[in-house]
Amino acid sequence: MKYILALAVAFFSVTVGMSQIIEPVEWTTSVNDLGDDNFEIVFMAEIDPGWSIYSQHIDEGGPIPTSFNFENVGDGYELIGKTEEGTPVEKFDKIFEMDMAFFFEHATFKQKIKRTNPSLTTVNVYLEYQTCDDEKCIFADENFEIPLVGGSTKNTANLDVTDIDKAKTEALIIEVKGELEEKEKKGYWAIFLLGFIGGLLALMTPCVFPMIPLTVSFFIKGSKSKGKGLRNAILYGFFIFLIYVLLSLPFHLLDTIDEGILNNISTNVWLNILFFAVFLVFAFSFFGYFELTLPSSWSSKMDEKATKIGGGIGIFFMALTLAIVSFSCTGPILGGLLGGSLSQDAAAMELTFGMGGFGFALALPFALFALFPNMLNSLPKSGGWLNTVKVVLGFAELALAFKFLSNADLVMHAGILKREIFIGIWILCALGMALYLFGFIRFPHDGPKKRPIPKGNLFVGILATAFAIYMIPGLTNTKYNNLKLLSGLAPPLSYSLYEQPVSPLAQLTIYKDFSKGVEAAKVANKPIMIDFTGWACVNCRKMEEHVWTDPEVFKVIKDEFILISLYVDDREKLPEEDQFTFLKPTGGTKKIRTVGDLWGTFQTVNFKNNSQPFYVLMNDNYELLNKPTAYTPNISEYLAWLKDGLANFK
Repeated sequence: MKYILALAVAFFSVTVGMSQIIEPVEWTTSVNDLGDDNFEIVFMAEIDPGWSIYSQHIDEGGPIPTSFNFENVGDGYELIGKTEEGTPVEKFDKIFEMDMAFFFEHATFKQKIKRTNPSLTTVNVYLEYQTCDDEKCIFADENFEIPLVGGSTKNTANLDVTDIDKAKTEALIIEVKGELEEKEKKGYWAIFLLGFIGGLLALMTPCVFPMIPLTVSFFIKGSKSKGKGLRNAILYGFFIFLIYVLLSLPFHLLDTIDEGILNNISTNVWLNILFFAVFLVFAFSFFGYFELTLPSSWSSKMDEKATKIGGGIGIFFMALTLAIVSFSCTGPILGGLLGGSLSQDAAAMELTFGMGGFGFALALPFALFALFPNMLNSLPKSGGWLNTVKVVLGFAELALAFKFLSNADLVMHAGILKREIFIGIWILCALGMALYLFGFIRFPHDGPKKRPIPKGNLFVGILATAFAIYMIPGLTNTKYNNLKLLSGLAPPLSYSLYEQPVSPLAQLTIYKDFSKGVEAAKVANKPIMIDFTGWACVNCRKMEEHVWTDPEVFKVIKDEFILISLYVDDREKLPEEDQFTFLKPTGGTKKIRTVGDLWGTFQTVNFKNNSQPFYVLMNDNYELLNKPTAYTPNISEYLAWLKDGLANFK
């Protein structure tokens, strides 16, 4: 038992975090000598899990493509053709509404050159690229001084500090007063929690719930000693958890064979249609029209092995038997977990955490009731309520099925499931659930009607009715149609049957130069809100469209703050006299050529952060009013952050 507890402690001691200065992409170069003064320069990117970079070939209006700028071409060498790249993952991006090409985990780019001056020994290359995960984007550049001698080299460019403009370097640095700290991210544990909730729902089904007292009693009463029975029950629970974690391992293999394959699933039309069909099958299975079961021979063989082998291995096969026998109830819930994870551009590790949470919830009662067997008496008896749970889950599966159909519809621009139609279907699902719980709808496995209506049915039925009423404004073309609870589930407001009005954000006064914004704040005696953003930043647009447009948030930003939006991916060239070489505090130098170079460096140096969106509240003396924040889709949380900074200013 102590080993199992130690393993559990180790598992739950893992934390998922990130430093404020994020460098998810590492670049290396190598040179292949092709002979006759021909060379092939190879750029290799190692990309952290969950992050991606873009292809060189992105249409205008999209994110920043990866671009290689070979300096002084014609002065000792010439380019042969264009820069070649590996095969990217292609998918439709719902924010930019265009096809994108991404690289995950690894990327390789090659450029052939012809040396025309035999004395040429190095080639300088300036690289610009954008890297993103599901919450933030970073706009970065690299300078390479590549020796034409073969071998591999790291980024070694710009180490000569003789051309540094000290005055401009010092002007770029401000003395920020206050504590800088990026807020904690939910990370993998939020997904673990979702899986855990799914496992709790699975416990309440007729395939699993009756097994709890039977199995625990078997271990405790069937063992020669109470201690051994306790150990066996806990080991049984641990193996249940382990089995569901192991089920996610094939997805790690898929991720290795084809980087980004799980991300590609989320916007693949035919896979989303397949998920739609599968969820319909799951829903009607829960309604009781048929049962989804694995071959009975599987459970028979597992049960036979458990009986013959005994010991720890035998207990493992008992746990595997439970997983197989309960599939008719757990399968649809697991399908929801799998489909939901993949529809959110998840990586294999996220799926593992979700499956782990599911397995942990299933395993927990076997261990708890083994530790406290008297609690078994408090368990409700099996009965018709278990079938009610299945039907309620069936309505939930039916609603989620249309989420996948909506994904396919958005990608194809078919216009079939516009926002109002989608919400109307969800209203019908919620009302169907309520009518079933109130006894007006019956399904094949239901027993006779109960009068009065059970309290549990009444409570959940009222909640379902309230949810249906909440969604009704989503059918209208009014200011109340932005249903926050459905953000990310329903199609965007722009995908509507109604013509959409001009965004209220056009009314905001936005400064795009830091010094001019500070001067305006001094004149108006108002606090400053710095918005580090990017033209190609997906989550920046999400914040602006779904959080800033909230009436109260919009009013606070418009009336109470001087808003300075600094675009770190703006590739507009600075005037020649304003371009300079900046000495990095960490060593090396950086050439400030563009507006984006300027504000990206400004953010990194002064606020120890290089991701977007990133928001800072301060006064005109550079004193922070509270701790900066990043992507915050929760409106009430973001509004509280704004009001906290405003209160500290006053």
